Amino acid sequence: MTNPRSPLSRRDFVASASTAVAATTLLPSLSFGVQRPSGRLKVGVIGCGGRGTGAAADILAASPDVEIWALGDMFPDRVKGSLDGLKGLETDLASRVNVAPERQFTGFDAYKQVIASGVDIVICATAPHFRPMHLAAAIEAGKHAFIEKPVAVDPAGVRAVIAASKLAQQKNLSIVCGTQRRHEKSYLEALARIKDGAIGDPVAARCYWNQGGLWVKTQSQDMTDMEWQLRNWLYFTWLSGDHIVEQHVHNLDVMNWIIGANPVRCWAMGGREVRKAPEYGHIFDHFAVEYEYPNGVVGNSFCRQIEGCVNRVEEVVHGTKGTITTSPGRANITGPNAWKFAGQNNNPYRQEHVDFMAGIMSNKPLNQGIRIAESTLTAIMGRMAAYTGKAITWDQAMNSKLDLSPSSYTLGSIPAVEVAVPGKTPLI
Repeated sequence: MTNPRSPLSRRDFVASASTAVAATTLLPSLSFGVQRPSGRLKVGVIGCGGRGTGAAADILAASPDVEIWALGDMFPDRVKGSLDGLKGLETDLASRVNVAPERQFTGFDAYKQVIASGVDIVICATAPHFRPMHLAAAIEAGKHAFIEKPVAVDPAGVRAVIAASKLAQQKNLSIVCGTQRRHEKSYLEALARIKDGAIGDPVAARCYWNQGGLWVKTQSQDMTDMEWQLRNWLYFTWLSGDHIVEQHVHNLDVMNWIIGANPVRCWAMGGREVRKAPEYGHIFDHFAVEYEYPNGVVGNSFCRQIEGCVNRVEEVVHGTKGTITTSPGRANITGPNAWKFAGQNNNPYRQEHVDFMAGIMSNKPLNQGIRIAESTLTAIMGRMAAYTGKAITWDQAMNSKLDLSPSSYTLGSIPAVEVAVPGKTPLI
């Protein structure tokens, strides 16, 4: 294992990040067919869990012009597991997995070594806390980047991602994010109809990610606090942002997309009703947030991870002329311009990499960084409102000094963080 402590603190670069927010537009979905004149682009993967390994497989399937060149993760077993999984893919994909032992990196500094290994493209798929740090390093080094959602866990990280995205624009680099609904045919066709006025002007919205539980890891006697939290990262806000940020950001991104704006204010409630055992860290298990958008549009957000309850994952927006309902593979409009998606849906997880590669190969890079940073902040301000019991404005959230970074990156003990108590937890 390499030196487990990185000398780079996120605070070293977020201080200079701009807090300006720029409006973004829907980027067109591009198709297969763009070819590299000669050679292959080398891909480095930072974060070798299920999502990082999946993204590596998807980019291999999306383009014959890439090879997996380097892997990096905190832990050696994750690198090995990812490499074994990639080598087990079908032959034409596995043949482009070219990760020599000297390009398998571990430790907190692994991201630096991946970036310096000769790669052209970096996949950022660690726990969300580290993504702003890794994206900034990749863009500084002149690499195209695919970054999983959410792109941050706190306002400091959001500002860092916005700054890195602006630098990518200057350097003509691509940043594509893992909000795959933005690349899914059913959603794209629905949004095209909304743009043409199918539901009129949006007046109210609802979005949901209500489901049961996810994986959880208990702390063994040989694990330090840091190792356990890194392996059990879903349940610690500094690592995941809580599930409203880590998971529900998908739905909030769609709500912002359809409404065509970011919220200006929110109020919220939430708590920890069922998942109270130590292995569930200190995150909540349910949230309900009311977002106020420009022109008085109200969006209600509901997310929950509790077993034995009704499940619902979708977005609903009411307009002056109709209502649209969307979820993966499904979209329908009711009202005078009634419509239902009936086409062959694509694989959006692969399509996001098709679009990513098409932009790179055509020298017309896609840069979605600011847009997903804004959607991430939408989720973060909802969490801040629920944790504190306060109303939060967009400007308060964007300019907040909240930075959840640990005091150091070492495999040792970490002070316990108390569960947030609305009305008592301070707003920072």
